[in-house]
Amino acid sequence: MSGSAEDYAEIREEVAKLCATFPGEYWQKLERENTYPAEFVAALTEAGYLAALIPEEYGGSGLPLSAAAAILEEIQCAGCNGGACHAQMYIMGTILRHGSEAQKQKYLPEIAAGRLRLQAFGVTEPGSGTDTTSIKTFAIRDGDHYVINGQKIWTSRAEHSDLMLLLARTTSKDEVAKRTDGLSVFIVDMQEARKAGMTIRPIRTMMNHSTTEVFFDNVRIPAENLIGEEGKGFRYILSGMNAERILIAAECVGDAKWFIKKSSAYARERVVFGRPIGQNQGVQFPIARAYAQMKAADLLVRDACRRYEEGENCGEEANIAKLMAADASWAAAEACVQTHGGFAFAEEYDVERKFRETRLYQVAPISTNLILSYIAEHVLGMPRSY
Repeated sequence: MSGSAEDYAEIREEVAKLCATFPGEYWQKLERENTYPAEFVAALTEAGYLAALIPEEYGGSGLPLSAAAAILEEIQCAGCNGGACHAQMYIMGTILRHGSEAQKQKYLPEIAAGRLRLQAFGVTEPGSGTDTTSIKTFAIRDGDHYVINGQKIWTSRAEHSDLMLLLARTTSKDEVAKRTDGLSVFIVDMQEARKAGMTIRPIRTMMNHSTTEVFFDNVRIPAENLIGEEGKGFRYILSGMNAERILIAAECVGDAKWFIKKSSAYARERVVFGRPIGQNQGVQFPIARAYAQMKAADLLVRDACRRYEEGENCGEEANIAKLMAADASWAAAEACVQTHGGFAFAEEYDVERKFRETRLYQVAPISTNLILSYIAEHVLGMPRSY
């Protein structure tokens, strides 16, 4: 089945109805208490949205990536935050494409039923940042187990996930022909790992993102939890990274729609000097430009979804969609704040919360500058800059 992020009107309508039961006050309370939106995630799980990509034979809906994009876009457009659960969407591809049948049978039905959460993605490290091939977390084979030592950072939802997809070195970087070799992917049972030397430290950030540092101290995991072939893991996560960029781009489109709707409504209603502020071009133009940017980004997301679903190499499209959608959401956020003036900073309007949330996507899951470097090198053929 193929579609586009523009399709799935029925799914979108149902997602919007669900999100309407989690208004701004719900998210404001979570922010004050710095707590995870457990009720929201449970509702999405129960409705089957987090199992959208899982094939029907494992209890999921068997929908394509464009359906997941539509779901996440609608969540953001409704003023909610898909960051609490989106990883389950984009991590899924690595298991679906490269996991063994035994791994799929063991985990996918449990995830689809909501009995297990696959929300944590352990890749980034303090010393390597986006230089993924320089990670130092190491997994050494010991009989029918691997012993893992190292540290991950910005591992969001680690405290609220049952399973983690972990990238670790199994061969030292100086012992491989290509720097992308010698990396392996594992499924980590978080509950078992916490009993065996894994510790999690929350990191407080400018938005309620439930992100953490994770430490591995001689953590033993079964060898059967290795995904695919040892040393080939970098290739396995690349397709997942493309899915991640596409889905985050869809979220940014949703954010932009929320900001544009909010600011244009306020501009029509707010009267200053005897006239609606939306009558002034200085107020109109930034909102209108943000709308145009959003529409262009939406087309890019749809094209990237189509290419991904057809099995094409969509690195260029996924990265450009992420770049343009993040820029569109940030432009819409800026316009929304400026339109609301001082009221934008008041918690009850939700603008400042969404403003902080959407700012993240200039930096994560891939920095805008890294995307520009990718385009320069891999699309335009210029010399590698890093």
